[in-house]
Amino acid sequence: MRYRRMTISKLVVLAVLTAIAVVGRYAFSMLPNVKPMAAIAIISGTSLGAESGLIVGAFSMLASNMMFGQGPWTPWQMFTMGLIGFLAGILFHRKWFAESAKRKRIGFLCLYGFFSILVLYGGIMNPASLIMVSHKLTAENLTAIYLSGIPMDLVHAVSTVLFLLVGAEPFLKKLERVKRKFQLL
Repeated sequence: MRYRRMTISKLVVLAVLTAIAVVGRYAFSMLPNVKPMAAIAIISGTSLGAESGLIVGAFSMLASNMMFGQGPWTPWQMFTMGLIGFLAGILFHRKWFAESAKRKRIGFLCLYGFFSILVLYGGIMNPASLIMVSHKLTAENLTAIYLSGIPMDLVHAVSTVLFLLVGAEPFLKKLERVKRKFQLL
């Protein structure tokens, strides 16, 4: 594995993306589970690489929970959102993705955004909530808590798709320009 130094320019870009994700969560806080955080983490991983997606995803959860409340769920949220950004970087930070047609590229991002929230985020956070609140871990409890979380996970997944549909292309264009300008390649 090749070691790459984190430059000040890249740190600033990651801090700005994290701030955008936090402000986006705060701006949509009146709507339950409608938040652009996963979309920003996916876009960060896609444009700047897997490490960047991990950093933006994890730190955006940590920073936004400063406003919404820290608790035992924060490390789980940081891990899950970081994983979503990291996997986006692994899956989409490739030459074939950059060269694919615009509509096809956004379609793949939206598909990944939907299933990453439904499967990864819901698949980790729902059992984590059982671990945090229950004294009895059984298959019935796990099934019940997972199924009860599906409606909120669907809202989160659909909102992530909508944020990707609206914001992915402009964000990716701006990040490509920033990468060229500050040599973040």
